Amino acid sequence: MTRTVLIMDKQNTQMNASHPETNLPVGYPPQYPPTAFQGPPGYNGYPGPQVGYPPPPTGHSGPGPAGFPVPNQPMYNQPVYNQPGGAAGIPWMPAPPPPLNCPPGLEYLSQIDQILIHQQIELLEVLTGFETNNKYEIKNSFGQRVYFAAEDTDCCTRNCCGPSRPFTLRIIDNMGQEVITLERPLRCSSCCCPCCLQEIEIQAPPGVPVGYVIQTWHPCLPKFTIQNEKREDVLKISGPCVVCSCCGDVDFEIKSLDEQCVVGKISKHWTGILREAFTDADNFGIQFPLDLDVKMKAVMIGACFLIDFMFFESTGSQEQKSGVW
Repeated sequence: MTRTVLIMDKQNTQMNASHPETNLPVGYPPQYPPTAFQGPPGYNGYPGPQVGYPPPPTGHSGPGPAGFPVPNQPMYNQPVYNQPGGAAGIPWMPAPPPPLNCPPGLEYLSQIDQILIHQQIELLEVLTGFETNNKYEIKNSFGQRVYFAAEDTDCCTRNCCGPSRPFTLRIIDNMGQEVITLERPLRCSSCCCPCCLQEIEIQAPPGVPVGYVIQTWHPCLPKFTIQNEKREDVLKISGPCVVCSCCGDVDFEIKSLDEQCVVGKISKHWTGILREAFTDADNFGIQFPLDLDVKMKAVMIGACFLIDFMFFESTGSQEQKSGVW
């Protein structure tokens, strides 16, 4: 009897020593792995796809906790914050895949049919009347910043030539790279002189022209012609007879060459009596077809800036003195 008890105690000791966390006898695998189990040497987690199995579908994130992005995977349609060249807290539009034959930086324009251009208020200019370089935020319809534009003109030109000044406007993307350059030469600002009218050249990338906006002479209406890089006419722009921004928007229609079909518009938005009267900071909206060539969309941005300088760059008091209102 004593010998039998000793044998049973020895067996129990072996069982507990072999699997202390599961209480299973020797020869039986544990039902669950121990809490500190890390795997054998060289163990790297889940194995990869086995031979004969199809690869995972496109966009599959692989094993991992739900809700956590997998490294090195692109994340589209998500706002990006605090990119170089932008103010903190303002979301930038994420870069979509570039279309075929798209100039670098213009891929943002391939997925939008509306652009908002907001000019920043310069406090020094408001207080002193001293003309400073203009700065603009270019956004999509969701309020995400697409580009940032800054004028590059010397002090003497800004304050001597006023809104008629020649300028270089540099447009950068969310990485701080200059993707579009606008060049406006010095031209005559009188409608009575049809030989030297306003124009602007759009380059994307800088140094490579992609289009032009040429003023078309008309005794009453502001008219412009949109041209491609080969100086071929593509579209027309026609504005109202009286360009007045008092208590309402001012629309410049984008039309086909025969001017029978309206395909979009450039709108100067009313921003309120105080801002209109005491600053020259304007807000614009551009609408165009979604499938329009990205180069022509960039040219539309250039047309908007030309219209701004020609008709809306002066403050309300200056316009009243000059007889624009």
